[in-house]
Amino acid sequence: MREYRCQSFKGLIFRNPAVVDQDPRVDDGDENTERGNWTSKKEYILSMIGYAVGLGNIWRFPYLAYKNGGGAFLIPYFVMLVVVGIPLFFLESAFGQFCSQGPVNVWRAVPLIQGTGVAMVVVSLIVSIYYNVIIAYSLYYMFASMQCPLPWSAPRLKVRTLYSCILVKKHLSHCLYKYTCLLLCSNVALQRSGGLDETGPVVWHLALCLLLTSILVTAALIRGIKSSGKVVYFTATFPYVVIVILLIRGVTLEGAKDGIDFYIGSQSNLTKLTEVWKDAATQIFYSLSIGWGGLMALASYNNFHNNVFKDSFVVTLTNAGTSVLAGFAIFSILGHMAHIYKTPVSKVVKEGFGLAFIAYPDALSKLPISPLWSILFFFMLLTVGLDSQFAGIEVITTCLLDAFPTVFKSKHALLTVTLCSILYLLGLPCVTRAGIYWVTLIDQFVASWVLLFLVLLEIIAISYIYGGNRFIKDIEMMIGMKTSTFWLWWRACWFFISPCIIVFLLISSLVYFEPPNYGGIPYPDWGMTLGWCMIAFVLMWIPVVAGYKLIKAKGNPWKRLKSLCSPSEEWHPYLDVHRGERYSEERCHRRNNSKNKAEVNLNVISSSWL
Repeated sequence: MREYRCQSFKGLIFRNPAVVDQDPRVDDGDENTERGNWTSKKEYILSMIGYAVGLGNIWRFPYLAYKNGGGAFLIPYFVMLVVVGIPLFFLESAFGQFCSQGPVNVWRAVPLIQGTGVAMVVVSLIVSIYYNVIIAYSLYYMFASMQCPLPWSAPRLKVRTLYSCILVKKHLSHCLYKYTCLLLCSNVALQRSGGLDETGPVVWHLALCLLLTSILVTAALIRGIKSSGKVVYFTATFPYVVIVILLIRGVTLEGAKDGIDFYIGSQSNLTKLTEVWKDAATQIFYSLSIGWGGLMALASYNNFHNNVFKDSFVVTLTNAGTSVLAGFAIFSILGHMAHIYKTPVSKVVKEGFGLAFIAYPDALSKLPISPLWSILFFFMLLTVGLDSQFAGIEVITTCLLDAFPTVFKSKHALLTVTLCSILYLLGLPCVTRAGIYWVTLIDQFVASWVLLFLVLLEIIAISYIYGGNRFIKDIEMMIGMKTSTFWLWWRACWFFISPCIIVFLLISSLVYFEPPNYGGIPYPDWGMTLGWCMIAFVLMWIPVVAGYKLIKAKGNPWKRLKSLCSPSEEWHPYLDVHRGERYSEERCHRRNNSKNKAEVNLNVISSSWL
């Protein structure tokens, strides 16, 4: 490893831009000495697992399984994993690894669609704002767990306003929900107001947790993948330790068998069969982080001949296994709760997004040494959230570094500190008294069907405009030649199956769209308008960038369009040694064409975004 000449934090941030060798992303042993590579394959795999395995695996998948009949939901889930999840995960990872560029510059392959990459970066930017806040919630709960008894445990519960309600047995589960939300959503934690209209002041203990979260993210990304790659050895593995511990403890509780039976049973929700398959496909997109740009950004730091095909299987199957494992841990505790409250498992919890803050806190408060269990659980949520946040920030920094290498190459640390500071300031409205409403609004509008639209454009551009067969040849340059039979399934998914499923999901999401609400409180009209404005802000970059490039291109309209649907001269493997005869010959052919036909300017895309 190279020794850095700067010996202080100030020296790390404010480095001499004239000293090119000081790029913190690059080590002496890297294959790509300009952008840098992962120090080891393990760091890449763990980073991808950490990115894919997010909070949704812990609280969203178990809820969807519970909502759609338990174990019967696993069938459509794994079917969608095979026909949509793995093919699209493989496609995005291979796309980024081939050219060693982030989600914007990869679209040198199809310059007309480069706005899709910009839209992905904007999505990652907006989502990073509220994801920081969710991590801050977990951090607050972890600190709140350092009390004995726990704030939401029965001894404290009895002396609060819910005392009279507890005396009525039939209302017990409702009171449990009401009190648990009291810590999460009311005066104690969020100091929640009556709606989006009532913003109120900043909740300072949450603002401090948000600040600590930003500091943790900044410290982990101060040297880009070189530092985050070391952090994920802990943050990507610790959640599995906690899940296994909680599962072992959960299955020993009374009533756990009822919960697990409900989870692995065959109660199929036949009355809403379409919704079951829709939920399964949506969860695949949500959990694998497809369409966010992070897969391309992380894969761009791989060695060129890395077996991205094998890696895609490892990460996607690990992600699915994590969801199933977390489901067992969740349902074992739900069964215990149902046993205590003498009610069916299906009646214990009715809220999805807050499942982890309803089932686990209450169940853990009933265990011996409950603060320890609670601290472990919320620390696990913290590490899971941080892993996803690392990749989200890396998407933004990677694109800026690719677009302006001479400006930011020696200032990676300064760029990271500046970006995390901006995200902290933008996140402050989400820690006001109306903060939870802002978080829900962003989640419902930005992290929803917008991603489906971006993925649809992505797969159409690669399969039909760039050329699926050409893309397969690109992949074979990295992982070696494969038989035509091997590619038969991937062609079927990329050309037909996956696009059709995405179109179905997109249409159903729009047709059955319901205005968001939180805790039964509807959003005002201006809040809904703001949500649609966020969607417009994300998607507007697609026509804006396409229009800009059409104006800058030369020739008649048809020639301009044709040139922008063809790869630019900058589209090729990053290093000359990997381009081979295929891309060398194409480059010479383009140069000859541009000399013979000056009016057709194929090189319409510069080294920057536009």
